[in-house]
Amino acid sequence: MSIQLSELNLNGTGSCGSFNFRRTARAVTRLYDQAFEQFGIRSTQFTILVGIAKTQPTSISALAELLVIDRTTLTRSLRLLKKQGLLSVSERSRKRQRFLTLTARGLRLLAASLPAWRETQERLVQTLGAEYWTSFRNELEKLAQIALTLEGAAVGDTRAAEQGTRGKKTLGGVEVGMIPAGRGQ
Repeated sequence: MSIQLSELNLNGTGSCGSFNFRRTARAVTRLYDQAFEQFGIRSTQFTILVGIAKTQPTSISALAELLVIDRTTLTRSLRLLKKQGLLSVSERSRKRQRFLTLTARGLRLLAASLPAWRETQERLVQTLGAEYWTSFRNELEKLAQIALTLEGAAVGDTRAAEQGTRGKKTLGGVEVGMIPAGRGQ
């Protein structure tokens, strides 16, 4: 049976959360990618380097949870960063985990790219307004927690649903999705 476009009810799809967040995320990502272009990295790679720097040594699983990214996608990105000499991956520990740390080259790249990040971040915050940005960032974190709770509930993961009702998830004292206190905001 063939379906015609005229038969589809697309009402409401313009207000789809996924569509709007992905659209906005792509625009913001391009802004930051432009800042990192001179360093040969993308904003997604910068985020991974920052996540490792703030929590190292960190397991791949803990980093995936912190960044809210599936392990397969993260492993692909880590492979490229390792090939560039920016991070090292330990041998498997007794618990079969592998731990990530930045190499000296990775630290130098992060140090060199931080001023470009700060400039872009400052431009964004100034354009939005500092108070609005702080409030919006808190709302984004709340939305991330709600989405993780709903995702867990959808697949029957009662631990994720319970976690969402109890408060923010932490990994080694680091709130998932938030910049750890004392490590620079």
